[in-house]
Amino acid sequence: MDNLGYTSYHSPSWIAKLRSALLQFTGLFSAFESYIAPQYHHDRVYRSVQMRLYTLTKRQFVVVFGAFFVCFFITVLIGVAGPPLVDSYEQNASQLVPEPDNLAVGPFHLKSPTLSTFNQQLWLVATPQLKHAKGEVFAKNFLMSVEIHGQDVDTTVHSLGEQAHNRTRWLRCGETCETFIVLHLPYLDYTNYLIILKFYDLENLENDMKEIVFHFHTYYPSFTQVEIWFRFVFLVLTFIVTCLFAHSLRKFSMRDWSFEQKWMSLLLPLLLLYNNPIFPLTFLVNSWVPIMMDNLFQATFLSALLLFWLCSYHAVRQSERRFLPFYVPKMIITGILWLTAFCLATYQQYHELQDPTFQYKVDTGGFLGLKIFFFVIGSIYLLYLVFLVVRAYTELRSMPYFDLRLKFMTALMFCVVAISITIMALRFGTGVLDPNFVPELSTHYRNSAEFLAFFGLLNFYLYTMAYVYSPSKNASTESHFKDNPTFSMLNESDDEIVYGMYDFNPPKPRVKRTDSDDNTSLTGRPASRYHGDSDEEGFN
Repeated sequence: MDNLGYTSYHSPSWIAKLRSALLQFTGLFSAFESYIAPQYHHDRVYRSVQMRLYTLTKRQFVVVFGAFFVCFFITVLIGVAGPPLVDSYEQNASQLVPEPDNLAVGPFHLKSPTLSTFNQQLWLVATPQLKHAKGEVFAKNFLMSVEIHGQDVDTTVHSLGEQAHNRTRWLRCGETCETFIVLHLPYLDYTNYLIILKFYDLENLENDMKEIVFHFHTYYPSFTQVEIWFRFVFLVLTFIVTCLFAHSLRKFSMRDWSFEQKWMSLLLPLLLLYNNPIFPLTFLVNSWVPIMMDNLFQATFLSALLLFWLCSYHAVRQSERRFLPFYVPKMIITGILWLTAFCLATYQQYHELQDPTFQYKVDTGGFLGLKIFFFVIGSIYLLYLVFLVVRAYTELRSMPYFDLRLKFMTALMFCVVAISITIMALRFGTGVLDPNFVPELSTHYRNSAEFLAFFGLLNFYLYTMAYVYSPSKNASTESHFKDNPTFSMLNESDDEIVYGMYDFNPPKPRVKRTDSDDNTSLTGRPASRYHGDSDEEGFN
């Protein structure tokens, strides 16, 4: 055939046919993929639901912050007018029946006041008093033996433990002697408790011991009622806010939610747990499980809030948020804080159930190391947060919308942190640095205002963010809003866009339309596919 001028034809092999079919299928899938699964470079990735934050005027911002502070201070005033938190019952060693053989040794027969489940917990603390105050401070280890018996309403006595609990305590005296904790009962099973206490290795203080004052500390039943009611009120309010926030986002796809809206959908359910819907079980069930769950809920919510602050300041300047490089470092820091706080609470509680005289500040050598570790991780978190805040303001302070997000987020967070530090300073003072700080937290409340201040502050903080980060009224028409620093308007000022100085809908003069104008706007550009009062130029 070649001699006749024709070229021989060879049919393609099956491998070539398969390769050609795969290329055609790949090309078709790539063309359709942008419609069903947008990639990072696709325009839709940067779009988000417009938040109410961008539509508030300066006056409305003042109203929002004013409502936050008014609600918080009303809660504090209710707490100030409420009952004190801790009820104390005093017994002097010299007036006990039977009278102790030796004021420095004992034995001391103590009987608690009549208790109910609304008293929640019981502490027994002792304060020695010397006849002659020594000019110099001295400290001494001593051993104490404690027998605990529970008494029912019908005066039936039950022994808590087959034998006496032996523990070491630290006596430190100068002008006065420091108070030390004898025992702590995390929940109450009996109406009264009978305690037989005896000290060892203090015989040399027999002539110097003037008195030992014992105090039984419990929660006021009236405070417990206040706590139950306010936890219930905050629980109902949080449920309503959560439902309203979810209802406002129902019309939008989850992938179009802004970063703050996604976090609020997580923080609000955690706030429900923080308010503890199973708290009444503490008074209905004689078990340590409700108390442990309360510790778990509070530690989880607070850690999630710390993680939200880190992620928000980083995400506002970075649109690509891969799990490993973006979330994992932050989750490690906050996870360590969560684990430390939760383990510390549960470790103490577990051992107190076995032995009410247990205290990890005295009986565990790793307490100081654990405390130092907690403060080190907390310092790392604080430095990392400050770094992210500075970087965010450095890069985005001149970009409309994003500088507004930074200002609101920082202002509200600063209010929460400042109020929390103020409450801690007024409540504990320099006692935060004392080794006894953590174990004795529950015995240092003065009134219900301190409890309501913390709960009200965090609840109203989340309510305020839920309102500001909820979709705006015209969010459905402004679905082309882009939530990315790269696409932010560089030629528009923040004041012009946010506070109404920029006219999104200028009056259009009446002109005679022709057939050639059907697909052209007054400015000569193609007409926008969005209708109503939205204007794509105002956001892109």
